[in-house]
Amino acid sequence: MDYNRTIAPSGSVGIGFNGFTRLSGVLTRYDSRSRRAGGRPVTNPVVRTLIAAINAGDRTTFLATLTPDATLTDDGNPRTLTEWIDREIFTANGHLTVDREEEDGLRLLARYRNDTWGEMSTYWRFQVTGDKISRIETGQA
Repeated sequence: MDYNRTIAPSGSVGIGFNGFTRLSGVLTRYDSRSRRAGGRPVTNPVVRTLIAAINAGDRTTFLATLTPDATLTDDGNPRTLTEWIDREIFTANGHLTVDREEEDGLRLLARYRNDTWGEMSTYWRFQVTGDKISRIETGQA
């Protein structure tokens, strides 16, 4: 999936998704084929573990990173977390490649792909309570 970043009126580069600051610099083209396969490392250890669980198809480890009352929204719509992860990740061979992180790994821009939807640019926001994730917000970037 390719998309072009756009130059904002201020001359900074907009990246086209909510919640992230604009990047200063030259217009760049995103091309998923030119990125290294592993993506960027994530700073936050519990988020890093969750991503590894997604990519390994490890539902047990994924759930172990969450608080018992964790919530999830997809494109702003509340979802039943276990139903969503089973449908979108674990029965559909989900895979997440991080392209950018902010707030010490609590906000991500990533390429997400699965057998149902193919590959798309997505945002991921996490709220961490103690050493567990209590909220996940995701959607198309």
